[in-house]
Amino acid sequence: MLTGGSAPERITEYTHDGLMFDVLDQGPLDGPVVLLLHGFPERASSWSAVTAILNDAGFRTVAPDQRGYSPRARPRRRRDYRVGALTGDIVALIDAIGRPVHLVGHDWGAMIAWVTAGRRPDLVSTLTAFSVPHPGAFMTAMLSSKQILHSWYFAFFQLPILPERWMTRPGQRAEKWYEKSGMTASDLENTKTGIVDYGALPFAVTWYRGMPFSNSGIGRLRITVPTAMVWSDGDTFIGRSAIERTQQYVDSAYTLTVLPDVSHWIPTQAPDAAASAILANAELAVT
Repeated sequence: MLTGGSAPERITEYTHDGLMFDVLDQGPLDGPVVLLLHGFPERASSWSAVTAILNDAGFRTVAPDQRGYSPRARPRRRRDYRVGALTGDIVALIDAIGRPVHLVGHDWGAMIAWVTAGRRPDLVSTLTAFSVPHPGAFMTAMLSSKQILHSWYFAFFQLPILPERWMTRPGQRAEKWYEKSGMTASDLENTKTGIVDYGALPFAVTWYRGMPFSNSGIGRLRITVPTAMVWSDGDTFIGRSAIERTQQYVDSAYTLTVLPDVSHWIPTQAPDAAASAILANAELAVT
């Protein structure tokens, strides 16, 4: 629980919008803060191998189970999962931390990190995005490349009930789909226990269903903090076209790292490379 006082304290949970969020807060309390946002269908624990490296390097890491994933933060309406609500949760957490953070996101977490950095650069020292590019680059690629073929499930997930049933039937196409994306047997087991059995799946899918309620202006946001984009050439969800368009939305130092022979699941499968990218970007904030 967050407690008062002049010295920083651990944050194990925080409230926003009438919801209670669970948080993993690790590493030296007086260290620079790295705020890590997980993607779909994962939770804060997906960063565990990365946080160990960052903590050893003197950084404090804060990783929330986001809206729909924390059991006490599961509203049912689609509009409650619009991007504005999801970024509001992160702004509230940074306010609780009490100082700007090195903001990091993977997959859906990267999307929320982009929007948070674009709307509230005063709260963000650096931005490191894994796998998912700037929303403007993504939208443009959807219209002008094969990205729409990679993202077919965006439309499928708008359907009620069927996606959840599809994803929870053992040995069915969803499991094969995830295996094709590079998920290991361990990753699949973590999804089963940490998402399906935990009751988070219907709410995690609703992140996609909330998209029609989101402000289209997010595609025009400018990024004014040092930014690192990390993409892997084995990613079956995000094509290179969207990644290559990202730099045009960044008005600060920008680096692109392409990890060879790595799947979409960078935090769990390439934690050393992930941590190195975060640390290198953080160095830009002090030089």
